[in-house]
Amino acid sequence: MAAQGLRIDGIRFRDSEDREVTFRGINVAGDCKFPRYPDQPSHQPNGFFDADNVSFVGRPFTEEEAHVHFARLKRWGYNVIRYIFTWEALEHAGPGVYDEEFIDHTIKILRIAKSYGFYIFMDPHQDVWSRFTGGSGAPLWTLHACGLDPQKFTANQAAIVHNTWPDPTTFPKMLWPTNYTRLATQVTFTLFYAGRDFAPNAIIDGKNIQDYLTDHFIDACAHLAQRIHDAGGLEDECIIGWETMNEPHRGLVGWEDLGALPDDLKMRKGTCPTPWQAILTGSGRAVEIDTYDFNAFGPYKSGKELVDPEGVSAWLPKDFDDTKYGWKRDPGWKLGECLWAQNGVWDPSQDLLLKKDYFSSIPKSGDKLDYVKFTNLYYMHHFRKFRDAIRAIHKNCMILMQSAVLEIPPLVKDTADDEKRLVFASHYYDGLTLIQKHWNKYYNVDIFGLLRHRYSSPAFAVRIGQTAIRNCLRDQLRAIRDEGLENLGEHPTLFTEIGIPFDMDDKYAYKTGDYSSQTSALDANHYALEGSGAQGYTLWTYVGQNNHEYGDLWNGEDLSIVSVDDPLLPPSSAMSRLKDPNQSTSSLGQDSHAYSSTTLSSSTVNPSNIKDVLKHPEIVQKPSSAGSYASNHGLRAAEAYVRPSPIATVGDVVNYGFDLGKVTFTFSLVADRATKEDVPTEIYLPEFHFPVGKTNVDVSGGRWRIDAVEVDGESMQVMKWWHGVGEQTMTVKGVKRKPGALDEEAETEAGYIDTMKSSMENCMVM
Repeated sequence: MAAQGLRIDGIRFRDSEDREVTFRGINVAGDCKFPRYPDQPSHQPNGFFDADNVSFVGRPFTEEEAHVHFARLKRWGYNVIRYIFTWEALEHAGPGVYDEEFIDHTIKILRIAKSYGFYIFMDPHQDVWSRFTGGSGAPLWTLHACGLDPQKFTANQAAIVHNTWPDPTTFPKMLWPTNYTRLATQVTFTLFYAGRDFAPNAIIDGKNIQDYLTDHFIDACAHLAQRIHDAGGLEDECIIGWETMNEPHRGLVGWEDLGALPDDLKMRKGTCPTPWQAILTGSGRAVEIDTYDFNAFGPYKSGKELVDPEGVSAWLPKDFDDTKYGWKRDPGWKLGECLWAQNGVWDPSQDLLLKKDYFSSIPKSGDKLDYVKFTNLYYMHHFRKFRDAIRAIHKNCMILMQSAVLEIPPLVKDTADDEKRLVFASHYYDGLTLIQKHWNKYYNVDIFGLLRHRYSSPAFAVRIGQTAIRNCLRDQLRAIRDEGLENLGEHPTLFTEIGIPFDMDDKYAYKTGDYSSQTSALDANHYALEGSGAQGYTLWTYVGQNNHEYGDLWNGEDLSIVSVDDPLLPPSSAMSRLKDPNQSTSSLGQDSHAYSSTTLSSSTVNPSNIKDVLKHPEIVQKPSSAGSYASNHGLRAAEAYVRPSPIATVGDVVNYGFDLGKVTFTFSLVADRATKEDVPTEIYLPEFHFPVGKTNVDVSGGRWRIDAVEVDGESMQVMKWWHGVGEQTMTVKGVKRKPGALDEEAETEAGYIDTMKSSMENCMVM
């Protein structure tokens, strides 16, 4: 079941039959951010700094697990995977020391994914630089290379790390992103992208720290690419592309005043130091720092906190043994001292800030810097270096360009970088829902519009009412796509991360089984994606071991569409099965109508045939051992994410969408040629919403058929549509179910909506 090779046609993806491919994907997997041996989720402090002796073998799955998870995702209609791996997984033991066993394992898992027909693009993932600065990505040795001492970060708040938080169960929700504006991450990203300009004395093995870090990162990714290439049978047949580093950040490049926070810095929570305050506390000084909290209208100042490191510095001591990693640090880079002090930014003898605007311009030339200049200069330099290294190995791969989140993308259009196999990759999260962990059905805010200064007052960015909220999300995604087209040129757009927290309202759903808020939020996000005009998305995220107590096992996040503590949407064998392909009887050019009901197939799972039906061992979805939350009904909002979508379209997709309230799928296209018998338009049609005998289909013309496609002993429904040229439309109506129910149908549409409203009213309001 190998995936067909893709090509890019303007803004569209085309398969080998010249059909437009719509990506409906997911990130696999969120727990790739931390090692499997020892299993070290972010709430586990034991052995945290023994980082050289870890293994990511088994991420995202073991070989046995992979069959179960990939088959499940295929049945749910996903056709593309954003494959998560980290720099740490490749090179944790030291510079240039690659974990070949992990790479062997990765190749095995990729082959299994290929057997299920997935398109895959590789994602070198990071969050706030590293696990040791509160996120994921880079190995521990990179911080030592930068002259930093991660074991001292807790005392001076150079980073806030879940693994070293005094009581991991009390770690504040969504505090980890604030590490982007704390010392450690500001130092690492500044050096990674612009070390030559801002730290010219930072030399290791004859290279500036910028080149030392970027060369190692790119070489590690290229080594993985080479191993995949040498293995054969994966490039283009399965792996179609590589994304650039996840969520890059400028560090301090372009920061106008080290003594102040810019107005557009919206991620403020907990202590929120200015860079100057972070420099002082990082050198052991006591500083009183403003604290912030977050409400429905964004961040607000909540008080002050004295941060007193009692002399503990975030910088490596003078006697640190550099020979541990085999590198030679230039004598001009003195350990035991702040790197920025060595470059004249401040005077430690007087604690005096000398150059508050040091990072606002290039020191040698004086050219002014801002985020746009950072993107077009420093980011693009790194992008080209990464692209060229990967393309030297995987010659035909697509490169997914991901610049800083919600910042203006680089100016590529009509330049040498404007080439055919480029894809614009963007992320978007509904900030209010994500940070508050609450779905506000009354109002939301056009955050993207505020960031682009499209309103004279923030009040004008508020959207009131559920329809306005849904349209607000859609319009923001559309605006991001349009901005990409304007700056990058005619290239496909993919939203490679978007998702919602499932632990809303103090885990109300886990105590009651009522997932109506999650269903509404996830449905609104999918509505936005379907209406954005993008060529697809990969939802964040899938974590096979997610549980109600610790969520995704990383920083208190809980965005996985599955959990061991929630029932799964059952496979088709447990619901119903198509005995034969159900099809319309009309000829080309006439309307088609609902197929008649059929008898259920006898080919269901039972004790006598279970071994034959399940070709690979099933992994039992066992509740977590903590037992903190009762086992309740509720499908973890499966109603919202298991939804119909075009797969391959003869012609061009005009628009499509799924109305969950009415359980109605609409689809329109324009075809420049009639379909062939063996090359129809194909649509994923989940049996959960569109069961046998209870689905009505109307098309503007042509004939259609619904087939059961086998996936590991189970089936997924695929509609095939043969149509003529010109504009074509389709409407498919399914069955309304009571929220969270498998076999209880809502009596009327109004009844369904009333039930949803009643459930939502019962949710806690923060």
